[in-house]
Amino acid sequence: MPVMKRFVASCLVLLAVAAVLACGCNRQTEEDKVKKVITDVQAAAEEKEVRKVVNALADTYSDPQGFNREGIRRVLLGYFLGHPKITVYINYLRVSVDGASARASFQTILTSGKKTGSPADVIPESLGVYRFDVSLNKISGEWKVTSATWERVGEE
Repeated sequence: MPVMKRFVASCLVLLAVAAVLACGCNRQTEEDKVKKVITDVQAAAEEKEVRKVVNALADTYSDPQGFNREGIRRVLLGYFLGHPKITVYINYLRVSVDGASARASFQTILTSGKKTGSPADVIPESLGVYRFDVSLNKISGEWKVTSATWERVGEE
């Protein structure tokens, strides 16, 4: 029986170690959380969910282009009404976190086209490549965008 007890004890120790390692591997870093804010905004934009995009912005959002949170909401509404189908691709996403502040920089490719059921739907009506630099702060435990700059690549 002592051999059996040692076997069971060894199994329990291995299970405990595996559980600890599994918990440690699944822990999201602050960088991961900031990336999730960006990818959630990407998904919301493709679904034309203005509220979800705006909810990612801090109440005090302000950017060098002169937009506040309400201004961004209006820009999104106009863009979403003018483009029946929107696809957003994100490239080169880099995130740095310093305490309760973070920065994310990335490029996006925005495409739009009319949804007609034709193979021509895959050819975008408009195409734009933009470079974004986004500032975020951790507010009440959540990362929120506090400011952003963007420029169309090739039109500098």
